[in-house]
Amino acid sequence: MKQKSFTVATAVLLILIFFATLVSAGHGSGGSKKIGILLVAFGSSIPQAQVSFRNIDRKVKAAYPNIPVRWAYTSSIIRKKLAKQGRRLDSPEVALAKMLDDGFTHVAVQSLHTIAGEEFHDLRRTAQRFQYQGGFKRVLVGYPLLASQKDMERVVEAILQIIPKERKTDEAVVFMGHGTHHPSNAFYAALMFQVQRKDPNIYIGCVEGYPQIQEIMTMLLERRISKAYLMPFMSVAGDHARNDMAGDGADSWKSILTRAGIKCIPIMKGTAEYNDFVEIWVSHLKVPMAHF
Repeated sequence: MKQKSFTVATAVLLILIFFATLVSAGHGSGGSKKIGILLVAFGSSIPQAQVSFRNIDRKVKAAYPNIPVRWAYTSSIIRKKLAKQGRRLDSPEVALAKMLDDGFTHVAVQSLHTIAGEEFHDLRRTAQRFQYQGGFKRVLVGYPLLASQKDMERVVEAILQIIPKERKTDEAVVFMGHGTHHPSNAFYAALMFQVQRKDPNIYIGCVEGYPQIQEIMTMLLERRISKAYLMPFMSVAGDHARNDMAGDGADSWKSILTRAGIKCIPIMKGTAEYNDFVEIWVSHLKVPMAHF
């Protein structure tokens, strides 16, 4: 699958370079500067989850009112689902190709992922391929939500701000992250360590990484927790939040914890619905923009 993705992206880029050489020889070597922003998320096909992306879009446009902003989704599955619904979202490769064709010379690609996992590094490689001869003068990628110790500290404070007001100190708040097999999955456990220094009954687990729900459940039972608020630690409250976290299926986190005697209260809001999280992504966008 990765080889196919690379081949398609490379073919698209070669065609663009050939086109650019024919119709605008010297593009990127002179003339006026045209700066653009490309926001790149995993994506979601859940209509209710779009509120997160609209919030990010508003914040970015408020910070850069004179810069065109475009979007791309990294998930081909999500793009296909949306296409069946009549909505067409570009992949990063196609979005960058269109921006090149529209005369942009400098592009800031802002990752809206939570950690710098496999998709983030794929995005960086894609951006680099668009800076060959005939491509952009410069294309730079902004870091995802968690990329440094400073980010960790800011996210800890953001988490503490969104804890339900009615929650009692002997009740848990369990966040569901996506998780990955990439080494950057270590951010989740590191983040839980740091947030528990502030509040020992906040937990962060992963759907597809470590810590898993079994480890979280064991910790809850060891501390005799009888009630837990379930919250997504993903930019949107999409399919994972609605099914894997709060669904009625036997394997959902709500079902697993309920069977263990823990009452669960799901809260369906993605992190990008909260301004404190969005401001971290926007602050990362400042880095590539400062180089244009």
